[in-house]
Amino acid sequence: MHAIQPLLAKTDFPPLRRITLKTLQINLGYRCNQSCLHCHVSAGPNRTEEMDSDTVDTVLEFVARHPGIELLDITGGAPEMNLHFPRLVTEAHKLKRRVMDRCNLTILEDPGYEDMADFLAAHRVEIVASLPCYTEDNVDTQRGKGTFDASIRALKQLNKLGYGHPDTGLQLHLVFNPQGASLPPNQTNLKTEYQRRLWQEHRIVFNELFVIANMPIGRFGSILVSKKQFTPYLTLLKNAHQPANLANVMCRTLISVDWQGYVYDCDFNQMLNIPLGARGSERTHLESLMGTDVTGAPIAVAQHCYGCTAGQGSSCGGALRATSTSVTLTHLRSLTPGESHV
Repeated sequence: MHAIQPLLAKTDFPPLRRITLKTLQINLGYRCNQSCLHCHVSAGPNRTEEMDSDTVDTVLEFVARHPGIELLDITGGAPEMNLHFPRLVTEAHKLKRRVMDRCNLTILEDPGYEDMADFLAAHRVEIVASLPCYTEDNVDTQRGKGTFDASIRALKQLNKLGYGHPDTGLQLHLVFNPQGASLPPNQTNLKTEYQRRLWQEHRIVFNELFVIANMPIGRFGSILVSKKQFTPYLTLLKNAHQPANLANVMCRTLISVDWQGYVYDCDFNQMLNIPLGARGSERTHLESLMGTDVTGAPIAVAQHCYGCTAGQGSSCGGALRATSTSVTLTHLRSLTPGESHV
């Protein structure tokens, strides 16, 4: 996974510094019931990395000591597959923090997880669910055969529990990723189309749609390299860079924690093993930050950071600005003859 890191290390991305820490993003491990093509974590059923009970305790202590943290953003893999997921959610709920679960939907009907949707609703967990298209062919191509139908069934189950309806407070957000080496389309326009198609064809409702650019790391990065699209995709991201997005990139208010408790400036840096603050430094464990105010600290950047500032911008919470973006590699090739390939 880290073989791509040297290709991203030399960068002219603008320097960034932190502001107030508001989000703690926790990766509970890389085990997942799916193996999606766009997965920057390279998660799958055969991965064994999982956060243990002691590290979960450290996370909860950190949250308790830092009242400025508003959101516990739980991700994976499929985070629900971690044995300690229910305790983490329950205790964070007691601490009166917002809890977000990045759910792949299909896990909700896997054996052993049939009660998970009820648990999430009872603890009023926000759900951010991957659904990279409203058509079966596109979803199954990216996430595996049968995924679309399973996702639709899960969404209907969540709707029945009150998720996605405007008057319940149970938030259900969907995530769109492009099929390949292109930037996502306008988030506002695509949300309207998602709402129309999912309601007309399946009677499904949701709250927001997050469009997220694919990062050139992990499984997706390896695919780009194999197709000789790695350098062109980086060029696409850099050419679409919008300086205005720098003010709102997620790393300025977020810290990412891996399954062992080490901290990074974002989930993408975590996957590249780029430690908090500066490339090449020793990894920092969450325990050592218990009494630390990270406001003003430098953020480690590399070439993949252009994925967050290209066009309308991209973050774990979707687009940073509502601008229309539909640039593709095909379009880029017409602008930059003599491109190079990895």
